[in-house]
Amino acid sequence: QLPLVESGGGLVQPGGSLRLSCASSRVTLSSYAMGWFRQTPAKEREGVACNSASDGRTYYADSVKGRFTMSRDNAANTVYLQMDNLKPEDTGVYYCAERNWYCSGVDNFTSWGRGSPVSVSS
Repeated sequence: QLPLVESGGGLVQPGGSLRLSCASSRVTLSSYAMGWFRQTPAKEREGVACNSASDGRTYYADSVKGRFTMSRDNAANTVYLQMDNLKPEDTGVYYCAERNWYCSGVDNFTSWGRGSPVSVSS
C-alpha cells in the first residue's frame, strides 16, 4: 500500500558494496524527481542523491560523489542506488522519496518509503 518501497539494505564491511532499490506504485515516474536520503540518530536527515525530472540530471552529496551512483528505470517504476566503497559513516536508514519535477528542498518531498537500513562495520 505504500507509494514507495525500499529494499536491498544490509550489513557490509568497509569497502564493500550494496545496491538499494525503490519500487513505486505510480503508473509513471517520468514527471517525478526521485531522491535518496539517509538518517541516523546523531545526524539530521540528509540528501544523498536526487534525479530531477526537470533537467534529467542527477545530483549527489559531496560525501558520496565518486562512490554512489543513482539510476532510474521509468518503465519498471523503479530507482536504484548503487553504493560502492562504503564507509562506516555511510551507516544509516536510507529512504526513497519523490516529488513533482524538481530536486530542490528536502522538506518538499511528499511521498516516502519506510526505509532500508544500511550498516557498515568491521
